[in-house]
Amino acid sequence: MNKFIFILLILVSNMAKADFFTNISNIIENNNNRLSYGVSVTDFDKDGSYEFIIAGFGYSNLALSYKNGKLINTIKDPLFLDKNRNTIGVSACDIDQDGFEEIYFLNTDTYSGEKKYSDRLLDNDKNIFDHFELNKNLENLNLTAGRSVVCVDRSGLGKYGIYVANYGGPTRFYEINENRVEDLAPILGIDQITGGRAVVSGHIVSNNMDIFAANERGPNFLYKNINGNFDDIALEKNVQDTFQNGRGTALTDFLYRGELDIITSNWEGYHRIFVKQKDSFLDMSSLEFKSPSKIRTVISADFDNDGYDEIFLNNIGQPNKLFRILDEGNLEEIKLDRALEAQGLGTGAAVADIDGDGILELLISHGESGAQPLSLFKANVSNKKYIRIKPLNTYGAPARGATVTLHTNLRNHAKTIDAGSGYLCQMEPVAHYGLREGEVIKNISIKWTNGTIDSYEINDINNTIEFKQGI
Repeated sequence: MNKFIFILLILVSNMAKADFFTNISNIIENNNNRLSYGVSVTDFDKDGSYEFIIAGFGYSNLALSYKNGKLINTIKDPLFLDKNRNTIGVSACDIDQDGFEEIYFLNTDTYSGEKKYSDRLLDNDKNIFDHFELNKNLENLNLTAGRSVVCVDRSGLGKYGIYVANYGGPTRFYEINENRVEDLAPILGIDQITGGRAVVSGHIVSNNMDIFAANERGPNFLYKNINGNFDDIALEKNVQDTFQNGRGTALTDFLYRGELDIITSNWEGYHRIFVKQKDSFLDMSSLEFKSPSKIRTVISADFDNDGYDEIFLNNIGQPNKLFRILDEGNLEEIKLDRALEAQGLGTGAAVADIDGDGILELLISHGESGAQPLSLFKANVSNKKYIRIKPLNTYGAPARGATVTLHTNLRNHAKTIDAGSGYLCQMEPVAHYGLREGEVIKNISIKWTNGTIDSYEINDINNTIEFKQGI
């Protein structure tokens, strides 16, 4: 009997070691039950380190920074905390060309149509202030219920605008000129009224920042960027998915060939991996991957540093799923235990190497139908080899929307510097690559938001390397 128990303990121990993720939620200080939604990663307090920015729905917004082995809320400003508003979507980028990122908080106090409280566009210039509270900007408040927001440098000049995916009202596209917030969506012809859900932007079909919007109760949009203007080519490219209800969306290089493809999920519908072909896109998702679920956030990242990206599917009230992208478009499902969260009410998620050890952390927010604490996971990693590329534009701000491509003897692997994705969320502005066994780096290339491409030699690994545009 004792021998049987001993063998059983060994088997249980081995199974525990085989778990893909470790739950490290215990490092989050004051991790209480709350209603949370979108998550972004930015350096809003300008201390040189990234924070997880978490949207609170009737709860305070949070800025979780890694300090002395803990994730601690570091911003106490009442305007940032915004306890009385229901924040759902969040993205950050440099909208005023000062080299630092501002934060767009999308507030929603109703499901669809007109809402009571406007969004926030927060700037941290000595003191935190909201551009929408300036008298000259009151006429351009977003008073329509919305979901996701994404940053778009439409002209490639380092001047970011904000695409706001609204629900039951016109889409917004905000840019700032001399502190005046202007909605350019009508001028650009993208002020569509639909069930806006998720949105991503990057080098999808052109050499500029294109926009893919996953919608509900209507076709998706694929806006090709033509000299700073947009033309919807979703029908032409076979990505309209008219009868599905869009949710989590991300850009990934599915075939490791140096091209960005579109992962887009659908609420209780078929999930897609739209892979770029010569004249169109082809859904290359497997039967297991496309299986319908109550999907929220989708993330593509190399969690375990093995040189192959994984796709994390975060569901609400259902088990999460994880798939590894192997070569030639093959998907391998990875069984989850600690990050399964079968009863988790997942609403948002984001990744960042928040503690600087070269391994990504995955933060999951919960809410909507019940208050739950945040979750934080980290992959059990045996391979410590990695390279992280952090592109900065001419103003010194994160070059969100740029494409980094790793060129090696085994792959040409493109990654976007995330401008907003997942669903309501935004990842860290760094291209993170684990390195495969026997892999030799030739160089990396960066396609900037204006379409120009620079190549760089890499002489060091296990570091985060910055490259500045034009230098």
